[in-house]
Amino acid sequence: MPVKAPNPRKPAVLTVNKRQYKLPTRPTVIVCVDGCEPDYLAQAVANGRMPWLKRTLAGGTGLVADCVVPSFTNPNNLSIVTGVPPSVHGICGNYLFDTATGTEVMMNDPKWLRAPTIFAALAEAGKSITIITAKDKLRRLLGHGMKGGICFSSEKSNEVTMDENGIDDVLSIVGLPVPSVYSADLSEFVFAAGVKLMQRNRPDVMYLSTTDYVQHKHAPGTEGANDFYSMMDGYLGQLDELGCVIALTADHGMNAKVAMDGTPDVIYLQDWCDRTLGAVKARVILPITDPYVVHHGALGSFATIYLPEGMAAAPVVAQLQALKGMEVVLDRAAAAERFELPADRIGDIVCVSERFTVIGTSASRHDLSGLDAPLRSHGGISEQRVPLILNRKLPGLDMTRRFRNFDAFDLALNYAQ
Repeated sequence: MPVKAPNPRKPAVLTVNKRQYKLPTRPTVIVCVDGCEPDYLAQAVANGRMPWLKRTLAGGTGLVADCVVPSFTNPNNLSIVTGVPPSVHGICGNYLFDTATGTEVMMNDPKWLRAPTIFAALAEAGKSITIITAKDKLRRLLGHGMKGGICFSSEKSNEVTMDENGIDDVLSIVGLPVPSVYSADLSEFVFAAGVKLMQRNRPDVMYLSTTDYVQHKHAPGTEGANDFYSMMDGYLGQLDELGCVIALTADHGMNAKVAMDGTPDVIYLQDWCDRTLGAVKARVILPITDPYVVHHGALGSFATIYLPEGMAAAPVVAQLQALKGMEVVLDRAAAAERFELPADRIGDIVCVSERFTVIGTSASRHDLSGLDAPLRSHGGISEQRVPLILNRKLPGLDMTRRFRNFDAFDLALNYAQ
């Protein structure tokens, strides 16, 4: 049989956002487990609920990495799929103040994205891509610029079309009903669909991104948490049996955000600004805000402040840093440098609260009636540590380097093949 000549138009190595990636030689699955504090995995393994992960940690590679701050869903998922921090790709929260229009908007439109995704480059190189995300807010961002392939959310799994999503009749393929947004089923649908489509289509690269509904309600080691991770372990084991390289990471961790009496420990920052700086002069933005606020009440550990024109930031930074529960307060330039953020999208001041504390706007603007468990949330430095696990040994990897969750594609494509 004649040897097929390599296609010179299809490079063996891609360069995306100044990072190089080898093309996959076997099916590769990148998994982003929303809100996965590493202790969730440790407790589930210790309780015998994750046998696949226990074997993988022994025979593969188990690392702890840093996510990007703010430790929210959108900036971290986009960091993972571009391989770079928000200073490059531009997505610095779930929500921002658009200074051009003077309005507060969701960052779920691809117009906010400033860098290409690894998916787009892989698709251009002729590789087949499947993206399955729990929440529809991420779908268009993740699939931006990708020619062909499959991209859909479990939230809208009953609305998929071949033209829009590259697939139809997902419910029949997966064999599960449309899941509730506020349930563990939303994430299970992602894994179940991933296994079915890997069996049916065997894409070259698959990306699975879950929701943190369970993590907002259940602490590591609890029955609700262990049930979720046991479910996940079973699906990952099936993907492993199908011969997939698997890289598992998270967009952020998760912590209890309560005082000793169990009530939410909140700094209401807009109320503070109105009292201290004058009513309705400064504007507080909470980048955690998204359409799914029932389980966290739009309370997270990261906020930005837009000061009125002409007001110096330094005195305000000093006053805010003295507030009980505040961990770090920085002006725009310092925050952009420390957290690798786009300076034009973060306001004049950035506030990060401590591990057990969250930041709100005004007490009257947060509806906490939907909380049926002590508040658990994220956004700060205290939720920056996340797992980075591969089901392969990684020969030649410098284990002394600082690992980031957005190294997942680097490790999976450059070391684990």
